[in-house]
Formats: sequence, structure tokens, C-alpha cells
Amino acid sequence: MSALPKLNGQYLIDADGKKTAVILSLKQYQRLLEGLHDLVIVAERRDEQPISLEEMKRRLASDGRYRAESYTRWIPTAGWC
Repeated sequence: MSALPKLNGQYLIDADGKKTAVILSLKQYQRLLEGLHDLVIVAERRDEQPISLEEMKRRLASDGRYRAESYTRWIPTAGWC
């Protein structure tokens, strides 16, 4: 998530003119929840020590979720950037 999603909510207003609730489309609500979930994950992992790509491959391979021969190395060609 790069930024907060643009929300086009509608407000419910009480008899005094105070905003009491917001109505969002289901799509906007889901995007908001996904962004919140991402932030929770980042906060939970804030104190974790980073690991190298090789270490991650080793861990995945030990769980049977990575096979080096299944992946090819991508090398950008001239003019790609």
C-alpha cells in the first residue's frame, strides 16, 4: 500500500448536524481493511531482524516450498529502465 486510499464516503448526520457515521462502498471498505491489515503486519514485524535472500530460500527449501531449479534468474536487458 503506497498511500491511503481515496475515500468517497457519505456522512450520516444527526438532528444537530453532527456527523455520526460514514457510508463507504464495499470496495472502499475492503481496501481500507487491507491497508489496515498491512499496517498491523508491519507493526508486528518492526523489531524482527532482516534475513538474507539466501537464508529465506534455505528456510523455504527446508519446508518444501522452494526449489531453486523452478526459478530462473531475470536479468534486465538494455533499454529496460
